[in-house]
Amino acid sequence: MTVVKVALLGFGTVGQGVFEILENNKETLQKQIGAEVHMTSILVKNIDKQRNLPSSLRVTDRMEEVLQQNPDVIFEAINGEEPARKYINRALEKGVSIITANKEMFAKHGRSLLNTAEKNGTAIGYEATTASGTPIIGMISKLLQMNRITKVEAILNGTSNYILTHIQEEGMSFENALSLAQSKGFAEVDPSSDLKGIDAFYKLMILSELIYGTQPKWDQVSCDGISHLTSNDFKTAGRSGKRIKLLASLEQHNNQIIARVEPKALDSNHPLFSVNGVDNAIMVDGEFTGPLTLRGPGAGKLPTASAMVEDFITAMQTRPLLQTISI
Repeated sequence: MTVVKVALLGFGTVGQGVFEILENNKETLQKQIGAEVHMTSILVKNIDKQRNLPSSLRVTDRMEEVLQQNPDVIFEAINGEEPARKYINRALEKGVSIITANKEMFAKHGRSLLNTAEKNGTAIGYEATTASGTPIIGMISKLLQMNRITKVEAILNGTSNYILTHIQEEGMSFENALSLAQSKGFAEVDPSSDLKGIDAFYKLMILSELIYGTQPKWDQVSCDGISHLTSNDFKTAGRSGKRIKLLASLEQHNNQIIARVEPKALDSNHPLFSVNGVDNAIMVDGEFTGPLTLRGPGAGKLPTASAMVEDFITAMQTRPLLQTISI
């Protein structure tokens, strides 16, 4: 039987989700890709931490050991720029395909890593970097085969959207809405990246690179979050029948990309007005299609992990397996 060997970098929330989906859906995966998926190793930060994992699975804190298992595909679910970039680059140079959910790392180094992948005859799947389980990258990639995308407006941060929903729909205080988001696992212990708009900014830069082949200079992008909003801001919007959303937008004028992340009060006729909870959504204007809107889950263990596994299946279905063994 043909076997595809995979490894996992990081065993936090998303990494655990990837492991669960792969372990609990082996027969479905085998039918989809025509091969058995075998996880060889998991890279963790703390090797001494107790984890309920099969004894046959190598758990290590050394990337060298992961690569020694000769994986065909690596799922990268580490937070932050480094050492994720270094690990991915080493794997690509060895001809290993990568599936990543790391938005900060990919926003900064995506173009370079894609070039390295192409040079080494391998691939990178990065659907999970932008909107968790919502296939924004796939939709835009298909549109770009024929359409020129003239404008993008999106809700790209599920944590902020969840907080804003509870404030505006239930009259909850900012502090209580944040606490609820943390208790549900939708917000980190340190939620500053979400609340300051940084998370949405990284995702917007990934979209800019995909759509326009470049990014605006980061210091020229207006990036504003929701932490400074006051009860008066919400009352003013409510009296006008509007809802405040953390909106990320892209437009290109005279070969200049204009990008913004900012809280904005939307009218009820705006396509993103009714996007509530942890959902993400994107509206794109295509040259021939006109406006299209896609909405789906923007946070959570399984939606993000699902996007990574879907990328894996697509990669296996559309290109030859890099290294397969028969048993």
